[in-house]
Amino acid sequence: MDDESVKKSALIVATVSSFVTPFMGSSINVALPAIQRDLQLDAVSLSWVATSFLLAAAVFLVPFGRLADLHGRKRVYVYGIMIYTASSLLAALSVSAAMLLISRVVQGIGSAMIFGTGIAILTSVFPPGERGRALGINVAAVYTGLSLGPFLGGLLTQHLTWRSVFWINLPLGLSIIALVFWKLKGEWAGARGETFDWKGSIIYGPAIIALMYGISQLPAVWSWGMIGLGIVGIAAFVWWEGRVAHPVFEIGLFKTNRVFALSSVAALINYSATFAVTFLVSLYLQYIKGLNAQEAGVILVAQPVVMAALSPVAGRLSDRIEPRVVASLGMGVTTLALVLFALVGERTQTVVLVGCLMLLGLGLALFSSPNTNAIMGSVERHYYGIASGAVATMRLLGQMLSMGIATLAIAVIVGKVKMSPAYFPQFLKSMRVSFAVFSVLCGLGIFASLARGTLHEAQHDHS
Repeated sequence: MDDESVKKSALIVATVSSFVTPFMGSSINVALPAIQRDLQLDAVSLSWVATSFLLAAAVFLVPFGRLADLHGRKRVYVYGIMIYTASSLLAALSVSAAMLLISRVVQGIGSAMIFGTGIAILTSVFPPGERGRALGINVAAVYTGLSLGPFLGGLLTQHLTWRSVFWINLPLGLSIIALVFWKLKGEWAGARGETFDWKGSIIYGPAIIALMYGISQLPAVWSWGMIGLGIVGIAAFVWWEGRVAHPVFEIGLFKTNRVFALSSVAALINYSATFAVTFLVSLYLQYIKGLNAQEAGVILVAQPVVMAALSPVAGRLSDRIEPRVVASLGMGVTTLALVLFALVGERTQTVVLVGCLMLLGLGLALFSSPNTNAIMGSVERHYYGIASGAVATMRLLGQMLSMGIATLAIAVIVGKVKMSPAYFPQFLKSMRVSFAVFSVLCGLGIFASLARGTLHEAQHDHS
């Protein structure tokens, strides 16, 4: 089988799965009210439908990235798709809150196996000069999934019940499995023969759970304790990883590899500053502008359309120009869009909002694929699984942080009340405060992005 057809198969497989998991995550958000009515969930259990998946994915990403380096990226990937598809079936058939939450945890584990390996397989197959384009297409798929989720999820829930959001994963999952067995020949294991660090993985799991759970429960007083515990756990993990011969996560990459470290920090900041935008603007359109969920979904599609169209172009650009330059420009454009969002008021015209969303889409497209290209291109081959896991972990932590900031602003300014027109001015204020915080964060991110150094030198050093 020739190289070109392996590349093509790897790209199709990675792209479809990169669409499926974020699509699932964001479409569930629209289906939550229907799930609540059908399964009689209380507010806390309902929030866990979304959070349990994110938590499970974050906990297992790093260990599965390492296992893929040891035992083969394709093998871990295929098991991941199988687990993900089976758990989607279970979720669709759920008759109780407990059954749904368990399926969501299993689904999170499956998605960790997919995300910990998908980018690593692409990086293994595509040489440095073509990698940016492939990663650009992959990033476009992630963003298309994240953003079509609320729109298609709304349509599915409205016309075919919330269970259809899970059913749709079955044909997609089965077609990916068939494609992998039929087309994707070869196995990639860059660290075969090394040992797996069980202790590190066992410290990492509870630390990430405490940190992310604490963030999700802000501003409750005890949530700060959980965040503190999480930070202590991560410090213990870093200490242990520095002492063990074959760590589950190569902490040295952060110490010795400036491009990898600062590109990862830039990714974390970017997701922290932008993930909650869709959530806040969706509420703004429904509360302040009085649109229904479907109409709000149509307007929100403006951002992903720009992102999906331009991510491959930005990726290609980062193969030619230094990724640092393209990504930093993207971070700057994103900051500008967030500043404009912070100025939105109740009389802001919809066309202005669409313009802001498109500007944000442009910024994210210019940032994401070049940044991923910088991360993956800055490490040696046997670290691809670890680096791929790091990219996805930064995304998940950033998403949780972003929602934590928005939730905190709403909790402090609006309070725990049932949303009614009397509280709309407070909601608007909390939205503007969130966007102001995001603008500052993203502004700082420009410096992390610019300070990273040059990738083509880093590639030259270990080629």
